[in-house]
Amino acid sequence: MRPSLPPPGDTVPARGRSVRSFVIRAGRTTDAQRRALTELWPRFGVDFTEEPLDLDALFARRAPREAEIGFGNGEHLLALALRHPDRDFLGIEVHPPGVGRLLLALEAAQLTNVRVICHDAVQVLDAQIPSGSLAEIRILFPDPWPKKRHHKRRLIQPDFAACLADRLMRGGRLRLATDWEPYAQYMLQVLNACTLLENSAAGGSFADESPERTPTRFEQRGRRLGHDVWELAFRRR
Repeated sequence: MRPSLPPPGDTVPARGRSVRSFVIRAGRTTDAQRRALTELWPRFGVDFTEEPLDLDALFARRAPREAEIGFGNGEHLLALALRHPDRDFLGIEVHPPGVGRLLLALEAAQLTNVRVICHDAVQVLDAQIPSGSLAEIRILFPDPWPKKRHHKRRLIQPDFAACLADRLMRGGRLRLATDWEPYAQYMLQVLNACTLLENSAAGGSFADESPERTPTRFEQRGRRLGHDVWELAFRRR
């Protein structure tokens, strides 16, 4: 079944939050990506529903589970899945071209430890991900919404931070990265205030660069432009 998405700029009511942290922009989807969204979706895709997922049934085994929110073109998620066949990975992304690109890569690599949801991450975490089910969640370079009037659209908000923490098992990790310093400071403040989370970095500040993080095209372009990167690492209490 091909994933269904709201039209560009649309907002779909969600439990607990009506302001979207993303806008689905018109982008070119190649013929190959269209084929992937149709033909490979039954193999790797997970349709959005209001019911919690049975992750053991979904992956046909019991293993540590990790999620990446907003995986873009999927380079980082693919690298992790290749490196760790003993773990299962759930990717959440709203933009069809990136989803199609990842599906093609999963087919080429013959991976069985990745599933993809093409839907709003806030709704997915709220409805589909069971409490205490994830060993790690990664959110890499979310839209910083730099204008003050758009700050309400930022993905990292107190309510969502509490939701992320709840979906982690005890000791589970939350890792984030951004190249926008004001957003980095904002995320640090929000996450430090979440009573379910503990900052893993010395002094409750930013973390050292994760050795497991594969730079994406977006990050590489930013580095060439001289952008610094701030990383955050938290643990579920």
